[in-house]
Amino acid sequence: MHWINAIAMVIMIGSGWEIYNDEIIFGWLTFPKWAVIGPWAAPALQWHFFGMWVLGLNGLAYLAYGIATGRLRRKLLPISPREFIADVKGALSFQLAHDDITVYNAVQKVLYVGVIAIVIVQVLSGLAIWKPIQFPTLYKLFIDFQSARLVHFIGMALICGFVLVHVSLALLVPKTLVAMVTGGPRTPESKP
Repeated sequence: MHWINAIAMVIMIGSGWEIYNDEIIFGWLTFPKWAVIGPWAAPALQWHFFGMWVLGLNGLAYLAYGIATGRLRRKLLPISPREFIADVKGALSFQLAHDDITVYNAVQKVLYVGVIAIVIVQVLSGLAIWKPIQFPTLYKLFIDFQSARLVHFIGMALICGFVLVHVSLALLVPKTLVAMVTGGPRTPESKP
């Protein structure tokens, strides 16, 4: 599910940048042609919808699996503020231990819970942009079309930031790269 999400995110972000270029929010910001997916807005929208369905279905499967098996609760909860502050200090001083890569530290927990929340807001703001007539209450939640677009854009920027941090930290702890490709080491919960 991790790699399906990664591919879908690339499609969503690249096509979203081309859609953004067609109706710019910030006059000083446009995305270069080499970084976008789709030659103009209409094909980019088709790519965006494709990525949306892949990401949406995969995300629902991930959440259903995580909730049904208790994996989300085991991996992401509880989050202790004290542990979070200590782990942030450890990360900033490059002294955060990663002896057991099957256990998330407090920073990882906050980032993963945060990105799940952002993706949920992305889905809601995306629906408000895509189908404002069909989802009027959702549309009103974001006040108007431009506000929904701004929320959607900020969410995309936060996801891009998450991806940068995620990849950077994975490169700093090389044994996690192998786990990302192989599915990780066997744990008691993963053994048949």
